[in-house]
Amino acid sequence: MEKYIPVVVIKELSETDKILTALKNSGINCAEITFRTACAAEAIAYACKNYPDMLIGAGTVINAKQCKEALLAGAKFIVSPGLSVAVAKICNKKNIPYYPGCVTPTEIMAALELGITTVKFFPANVYGGLKAMKALAAPFPQIKFIPTGGVDRSNIDEFLAWDKIAAIGGSFFVKEALENAQ
Repeated sequence: MEKYIPVVVIKELSETDKILTALKNSGINCAEITFRTACAAEAIAYACKNYPDMLIGAGTVINAKQCKEALLAGAKFIVSPGLSVAVAKICNKKNIPYYPGCVTPTEIMAALELGITTVKFFPANVYGGLKAMKALAAPFPQIKFIPTGGVDRSNIDEFLAWDKIAAIGGSFFVKEALENAQ
């Protein structure tokens, strides 16, 4: 897994090259293309075909239909804002990593019952950030976190210093890469 997972919203397919090239030029070889737009599946398929050296996944996947579309398009991992049992089962069957949003002990226990040991912690800034994750790690030492939401350059090093952080997710990676490309 990459340490940085840019959350990428592609509104028009024509934006894909600009965004992914900027990320690559910034040294980031991963993209979580969100299912927030009509062209998400098409953008994932395009990215997988034209950027085979990048780890392309699907984000904001909230149901089985979107998960199947993402996997058909070639997504190598699936991320959700919450935990979907249906998505977890599809990913497990296809041996695809699934990172559901989990911020409570109950959600983490549900994830563990599905065999998931790395969860998205979203929105990290709203649910207590690093302090909350450290508290949750005490009863769940096998869990790793991908904090997203409220993580930026001002606090990223603090998150990355903790061994329970699998990766950092965020749209700020895209913004920075595009700014650096200009």
